[in-house]
Amino acid sequence: MSPAADKTSIETPPRAPSPLHKFGTLAVHAGSPHDPSTGAVIESTGVGKPIGTYEYSRSSNPNRENFEKAIAAVEKAKYALAFSSGSATTAVILQSLASGSHVVSVSDVYGGTHRYFTQVASAHGVQVTFSPSIETDIEDLIRPNETKLIWIETPSNPTLKLVDIRAVATIAHQHGIMVVVDNTFLSPYIQNPLDHGADIVVHSVTKYINGHSDVLMGACAFNSPTLLSRLTFLQNAIGAVPSPFDCYLSHRGLKTLHLRARQSSLNAHLLATTLSSSPHTLLVNYPSLPTHPNHHLCALQHRDGLGGGMLSFRIKGGKEAAERFCLSTGIFVLAESLGGVESLCEVPSAMTHAGIPREAREGAGVWDDLVRLSVGVEEGEDLRRDVLQALERAVVGPKLRNGEGGGVNGYS
Repeated sequence: MSPAADKTSIETPPRAPSPLHKFGTLAVHAGSPHDPSTGAVIESTGVGKPIGTYEYSRSSNPNRENFEKAIAAVEKAKYALAFSSGSATTAVILQSLASGSHVVSVSDVYGGTHRYFTQVASAHGVQVTFSPSIETDIEDLIRPNETKLIWIETPSNPTLKLVDIRAVATIAHQHGIMVVVDNTFLSPYIQNPLDHGADIVVHSVTKYINGHSDVLMGACAFNSPTLLSRLTFLQNAIGAVPSPFDCYLSHRGLKTLHLRARQSSLNAHLLATTLSSSPHTLLVNYPSLPTHPNHHLCALQHRDGLGGGMLSFRIKGGKEAAERFCLSTGIFVLAESLGGVESLCEVPSAMTHAGIPREAREGAGVWDDLVRLSVGVEEGEDLRRDVLQALERAVVGPKLRNGEGGGVNGYS
């Protein structure tokens, strides 16, 4: 056998997953080529002539580019950009609008998004109108020649309301308006907004995509080359870029997203069912429950009808009971983040959404007695028992101390 033939026999085909591959295969292999090593200093052969593709790490680097390819693959997009945070992603998209532009947003949005829309966007001439029922209000809220963007969170944070993406996008596109969907709560595994007519999908990568609570990052995905040029320029000019190491960590986390998202959804559904049957709760917000007002959209827009790992509920006993619940859990950690392998709990009105005025907060359903859970991948039965004992300590315990009735399960 000739040396050439011998060399050919040991070569392996390039690792390039096909779009026909399923989610888990894309998550593990997309954007993961066998890449030659690069130096810490990007050398040039002459003035303005860098060696290879990369000129300056703020503009691009191998880790970031590979992660962006992977995000594009799992969101079924042509392009993706990684940012230094989810808030930076939001800021760059809003900065891409001309002064005098108008945005329509759902009312029930992440507190940081609400803060940017109300306190920062106006500084560069962008006005935002909030709607609690965007599907029915959109026609009336559009301002001819001014409205340039519709902003949707589905499910919303923290009341888990769903929005019919296709219905909103159809009307928006008739007026030449772009639609952005924040997909952080579900992740690309459970929902792909571009498939339902959205123009841009955004993520706080910090949450489900990274999944291990050790990275701060954001990302967006889309199909327009014009958007790619505009957003890339702004990102580079502003410097809203993630570190190469954070890109590596998030890319590694993405490879197990389908396993984590599925398990956290199954655990969350178990807890939502448990909370719904408890005498200590007033309301449970979770998309896969038949009682959810937008349950039909969960079946339409979510993979396998999964509800995701986030849920919220109103507890009997008001603000004090909500706080006691979060201080009584043994597995759930009192913390503001979400989407990691560990389970977290918080009171949005006093934590993630405290910066929103009370009237606007309550108008969106964020009451002082609302508790939000980020359900992790622990054993579901352990989580269920933890929630039940915390409910009794929060609601029944004070009554026992005040002499109102007999003991329940030994708690006093």
